[in-house]
Amino acid sequence: MANAPKTGGIHAPVTPSPELGAIVGTAPLPRSQVISKVWDHIKKNNLQNPANKREILADDKLKKVFGVDKCSMFEMNKHISKHVKA
Repeated sequence: MANAPKTGGIHAPVTPSPELGAIVGTAPLPRSQVISKVWDHIKKNNLQNPANKREILADDKLKKVFGVDKCSMFEMNKHISKHVKA
């Protein structure tokens, strides 16, 4: 049992909304992978505020998910959770 795949909580597959899917893909993914892919997008597109690395400056794709021009990395999960369904 120790090697059984984790399937609950953060490991449970979730389906991204079309807006979030534009960033992470539309296939169901564990929530941890969704967050990881969003961070990949943020880093690839240099969307962290250079003066405050905890602040995310949303590009057009992220604005559709966040609903705001910028948010803190702590608020990001709240916005993402509105765009996934179990």
